[in-house]
Amino acid sequence: MKANESRGTRVVIVGAGNVGATCAYALLLSGLAAEIVLIDSNQAKAEGEVMDLNHAVPLTHPTRIWAGDYADCAGASVIVIAAGTAQRPGETRLDLLGRNAAIFKQIVSRIVECTRDAILLVATNPVDVLSHLTWKLSGFPPSRVIGSGTILDTARFRYLLSRYFGVDARSIHAYIIGEHGDSEVPVWSLANIAGMRFADYCAANGLGCEQAELDEIYRQTRDAAYRIIETKGATYYAVAAGLVRIVEAIVRNQRTVLSVSSLVQDYYDIDDVYLSLPTIVSGSGVDRLLRLKLSDGEVSGLRQSAEVLKTTAASLQSIGG
Repeated sequence: MKANESRGTRVVIVGAGNVGATCAYALLLSGLAAEIVLIDSNQAKAEGEVMDLNHAVPLTHPTRIWAGDYADCAGASVIVIAAGTAQRPGETRLDLLGRNAAIFKQIVSRIVECTRDAILLVATNPVDVLSHLTWKLSGFPPSRVIGSGTILDTARFRYLLSRYFGVDARSIHAYIIGEHGDSEVPVWSLANIAGMRFADYCAANGLGCEQAELDEIYRQTRDAAYRIIETKGATYYAVAAGLVRIVEAIVRNQRTVLSVSSLVQDYYDIDDVYLSLPTIVSGSGVDRLLRLKLSDGEVSGLRQSAEVLKTTAASLQSIGG
């Protein structure tokens, strides 16, 4: 069978660096895709990753994997954009904007030449601003341009809270919203374990629940990427798992609530910006954003996060984005 003949769900991953290659591996292990295509400006790198992945096929799931080009985007259900330059030690995600915006202008134009039917899933940082840029460049409906957003921050938050409370992380219901970055906002007012607010859970189980300790958990959540980059150079395992979770919600039409980045309009007076909120993700992409009843402080933090992202997006004009 020729490479461009579809036999089932096709997922294209643009960018075969750490995040893209790990996403492809996690996707293979999941069995969600019948076809996985890797596209990279370094064709040899893409081919090497594909060779390694194909050697795992007999041990995982029957999957066709190949190093392709943009023509292979035709027929894809989801196109993950993980291309771009990496975050350097001491550099914020927003510092990346100028370099990666120029790369995205080329990538998105190539994608839309080949398909207007796929859902675009952006992973590259700064993910919120680049998701907004991708929406503008593609001309796609905003429901079909999604950023990975704070799905990773929320996972980090739940993991750290699970250690603090001694409960399975999957039983912690708490979200990080806003920017995937330094202005992100923890939603303490709605966080719970089995419907019990944290203070009530602690009181019922004889545990301490000091706000200073919870604030330290948020700080560790917010700054986790900096620590990982300092120690190993890049983050990719958890974000790849998050990307596959989003892909699963799309290809299985699960209507799952995930903290992804999407276009926000008329939300606590926030308009025309991509940021993360608990969002129902389905086969059509973004189904709808959930309107949370936030505390006054959380509303203020979310508005501040939106302003940070709007200011950064506006700066694209001055750097040619």
